[in-house]
Formats: sequence, C-alpha cells, structure tokens
Amino acid sequence: MESKPTYEQAQLHLQVYDLRREARLRQARDWFQKNYVVEAFDDAMRIAAPGTETGAFAGMVIGYWEQACALLNYGLLHEDLFFETSGEFFGVWESLKPVVPQFRERFADKNLLANLERAAQRYEAWSERRSPGHIAAMRGFMQQQRAQRKSGSSA
Repeated sequence: MESKPTYEQAQLHLQVYDLRREARLRQARDWFQKNYVVEAFDDAMRIAAPGTETGAFAGMVIGYWEQACALLNYGLLHEDLFFETSGEFFGVWESLKPVVPQFRERFADKNLLANLERAAQRYEAWSERRSPGHIAAMRGFMQQQRAQRKSGSSA
C-alpha cells in the first residue's frame, strides 16, 4: 500500500493494539513465546492440550492473531501500518507453520489459519523489499531460541 491509513483504519488499528494489552492475553502471549515449540500435532497436544490452561493460552494467541490478520486481509487495517507495528504475528505463524498442515488434515479444514498464513506470506515479501535479509535473520534467531528452550538452557 502506498496510501496513508484512513482515520477509521488508524482507529481500528489502535483498538486491535489495545486488545493485545489485556492482562490474560499478555500472559498467554508471554507463555506462547517461551513455550510453544512444536514440530508435530502430538507436540501441540502435549504442550497445549484442549481443556488445559496452556491450551487456552495457545488458543487465545492463535485466535487473536487469526482475527487481526483477517481484518488486515479484508482491507480493514492498513497493511503498511500493520506490518510496521505488528511483527509478532509473523513469529506466531513461524511457530505454527510446522503443524498447520497436520491441523488442517486432522480437522478437515483446508482454510484453518489461512488469514494468518496469507498475512505472513505478504509480510515476508514486504519485509524483504524493505530490509533484505531481515526474515532470514529473524528465523535464525527464532531457531536459536527454540534450540535453547528444547535443551533447557536459558543462555
């Protein structure tokens, strides 16, 4: 997008941001970032099983970003503004990406998390145009963090 955000888009953007500040969602986002390291459907069920607090945390984070990305994909949020200020969704997508095909198959829903996926694909292209190498560096950092979490190291 080469246009400026409209007043309405800016207002909705601030509302979406304000929801991120809700205490329980902040707690869920913190847990997700530190603990949601999955490579298979069974990992996801072990780490964040339905009916558990961690399952609720995962659902809150995933649901929040899927909804925010739906607003973006429908043009209700300004793409440049969203991408400039909301990179967290891309990290959530990267954490989910290994298991999304299994979730889609298991739940017979080829569109499961499609809003998050589409937004992440556009963000990757947008980011590469603006800062070539940023996505690769971010993925490398995330991979290093996951490896440290798996090994139990905090360094």
